[in-house]
Amino acid sequence: MIECSRVDAIKRMNKPARLALVVSKSEDSRPNIITLQWFMHTSFEPPMFAISIKQTRFSYKLLSENRKFVLAIPSTKMAEQTLACGITSGRDIDKIKEFNIKVGRGKLSDIPILLDAVANFECKTISQIRSGDHTIFIGEVKYSWQNENTKLKPLLSVPYDRNYEVLARDGRYILGMVKRNKLKG
Repeated sequence: MIECSRVDAIKRMNKPARLALVVSKSEDSRPNIITLQWFMHTSFEPPMFAISIKQTRFSYKLLSENRKFVLAIPSTKMAEQTLACGITSGRDIDKIKEFNIKVGRGKLSDIPILLDAVANFECKTISQIRSGDHTIFIGEVKYSWQNENTKLKPLLSVPYDRNYEVLARDGRYILGMVKRNKLKG
């Protein structure tokens, strides 16, 4: 072990990392999508997820106004869309229309589910906690959806190295999947 900066240690810790897309909207706005790496499953009974969003983000405003959201696990098929949703603000554009994201109707509210995602969880916010420059929203899962295509794989935030297939990249942001090892026989 060698001592390093907190930032360098976090970079090393976070690759590869699972990604999520969070769909939110206020009562009088269009749906917006934000790409997140900071989320986790927090409870089996009742089923809950926590998501962490910076207070300056447009999605923070929407989540504060409407206490519902959809947590979607993007598939590798959604690499370019996931990257675009992470580097573009929804304040001025409709990300669903602009990035040609396929949506469907859920059951909890008029917040759409993402049809090319591996899974979707419709959540009702039951609590929120300020954590420095972020707020953690804790949502109880009311409805769950999985893609019928069982061959779809979850998209990851990956390091740039030979063990990963890069599917989308913008500067330091690299999205991809683990390369398959071919068995010799």
